[in-house]
Amino acid sequence: MTAPWIFTICNTLVLPAWLLLLVAPRWRHTSTVILVAVVLLSGAYLSLLFGHWGETKGGFGTLDDVAKLFANPFVLCAGWIHYLAFDLFTGSWETRDAARTGVPRIVLAPCLILTFLFGPVGLGLYLLLRAIIKGRFRLEETA
Repeated sequence: MTAPWIFTICNTLVLPAWLLLLVAPRWRHTSTVILVAVVLLSGAYLSLLFGHWGETKGGFGTLDDVAKLFANPFVLCAGWIHYLAFDLFTGSWETRDAARTGVPRIVLAPCLILTFLFGPVGLGLYLLLRAIIKGRFRLEETA
């Protein structure tokens, strides 16, 4: 199996989960679809790392080391899968948090789209809008 093929499969895998977060977050199977997608992505990530980690030079100490590490297409694909899994998990958290704290879905939707496309930008926007709506910048709720 090639790295581009794995990349395509994983990119396709997350689309139904993101769509459910946007249009059917309260459907009883939405959380299951997200959980399955994140677990499958995690498995793909783990298998790519175990299967190809020793094939490349580099590491995480410097930007040049990271560039060397990601010169291997399988390790690069693993890095992309890392983003896919964490962004989907983050979007799932945003959705649950919005429902729990009363952030309107119309406010949540652009945040989810940005989280899907640009990860931290969507999360940052969600946290900012949540703080404005709730009148405070706290993640925990007081009883």
